[in-house]
Amino acid sequence: MKGSDEHGFTVRPLDIAVPAEELDDLRQRLRRTRWPSNSPGPAWSQGTDADYLRGLVGYWADGFDWRARERELNRLDHFQVDLDGVPIHFVHQRAARGDGVPLILTHGWPSTFTEFLPLIPLLTDPDAHGIDGPAFDVVIPSLPGYGFSGRPARRHTMRDTSRWWHRLMTGLGYSRYGAHGGDLGSGVSTFLAMDHPDSLLGLHLSNLEFAPDLGPGSPPLSAAEAAYVAAERNWEQDEGGYHLLLSTKPQTAAFGLADSPSALAAWIVEKWRTWSDSGGDLDSRFSRDFLLTMATLFWIGDAGSPLRDYHDNREIHLALSHEERIRVPTAVGLFDNEFVDCGSPPRTWAERLYDVRRWTVMPRGGHFAAVEEPESLARDIIEFFRSLTRRFDPAKGASHDDAN
Repeated sequence: MKGSDEHGFTVRPLDIAVPAEELDDLRQRLRRTRWPSNSPGPAWSQGTDADYLRGLVGYWADGFDWRARERELNRLDHFQVDLDGVPIHFVHQRAARGDGVPLILTHGWPSTFTEFLPLIPLLTDPDAHGIDGPAFDVVIPSLPGYGFSGRPARRHTMRDTSRWWHRLMTGLGYSRYGAHGGDLGSGVSTFLAMDHPDSLLGLHLSNLEFAPDLGPGSPPLSAAEAAYVAAERNWEQDEGGYHLLLSTKPQTAAFGLADSPSALAAWIVEKWRTWSDSGGDLDSRFSRDFLLTMATLFWIGDAGSPLRDYHDNREIHLALSHEERIRVPTAVGLFDNEFVDCGSPPRTWAERLYDVRRWTVMPRGGHFAAVEEPESLARDIIEFFRSLTRRFDPAKGASHDDAN
């Protein structure tokens, strides 16, 4: 596959093949882990539980089969393209039949492109799964600095990434396309809609990365909005330490994560346990092979690089004001156990910024919805874009029937 845009780029296939010496080094480091003493109090109350992590690290070193995971991943169509001299990895799976609706899916932190893989069969062939709606051409990039994507040696924001994603989609031949995102991917997708509204068919989000501007001239908060703001502040106090660290001194943490795969695993799984609908039991929600595939992708890349997202984006909210609105039709599919203590924001909160056409709160699932509840998320995406694309012609990139 080759594509080009006005800047000129060439898309090249990528075969995932991690050198054996890298895997040997990883296993040796895992076996030499220097363990801290156990924390007092209940398991997980001060962070990652030592007993859980010992078991996970032991399996990573002596049971986990990365080569089997490579074979599974290589069944998909992987590519790289250089954007401003930086290699960016993406998966590109076309609709099972005919022309699909183009859709770019953007993950967040601490996650990788693998979070979205359960959506691929559902979106590319919904008929085969009993879902009535359009099929999609799915593009899943790895965020800059994650896995097989490089990161610029300068400040790089979600807005910068959105510009790259627009170049990627148009370079692939998609003049109009849809976007979905969660976590940082919600922010990237929001900037796609803000900066390229004529190119976006619709915007689908599984969480709200941006709080609306509440400065002078903005409408007063409703009681439900005020309660949500208070809950978010409480959550930040109890769970937001990572954000304060990464938005100020990410490089300090990067040394540990780049040197110790055990520290990297501890960092990742604590968030996947806390932010998911796991009920505190990771193994009940995610297989260890899935978690370790993701951890290995972080490890073989630059494990500290993704931490800079929080530093580079700490002032990005200043790009938004209460006078600005996202004009692209937007759907928000929330999962009830995302950041459990915060609860779901009221619809009016999102309507301060977005043109909300569809609002769904799922009874199950959490922050990592694509792997926790893939069918619920896929159905919400498909039903939303079905309402937008009844007369969409992929060859012309035109849509003549917007949702009401």
